[in-house]
Amino acid sequence: MERIVVHLAVQTFQLSLPGCGSRKEKRMVVKSLRERIRNRFNVAVAETGALEVLVRAEISVAALGGDRGTVEGVLDQVDRFVEADGRFLIASVRREFR
Repeated sequence: MERIVVHLAVQTFQLSLPGCGSRKEKRMVVKSLRERIRNRFNVAVAETGALEVLVRAEISVAALGGDRGTVEGVLDQVDRFVEADGRFLIASVRREFR
């Protein structure tokens, strides 16, 4: 039986949302970002932290593929996409392979 290897990586963004004054504003920014990432890159995206803090958000993106290079390439594209969005500041980014 042939063994199938799948590479999984999770990239987590800590975002600062200085202009958000309400939960509704934060939800609009986070939901829009999640949907745009999911639709453009065919990856799993979730808000994973800072749920009760109006001016911060944590977004995690999970990608998997048959080789590590492909997965890294997708997450590199996601990284550039998030950096280009001017509605927030990126406080930190962490990438983990599992």
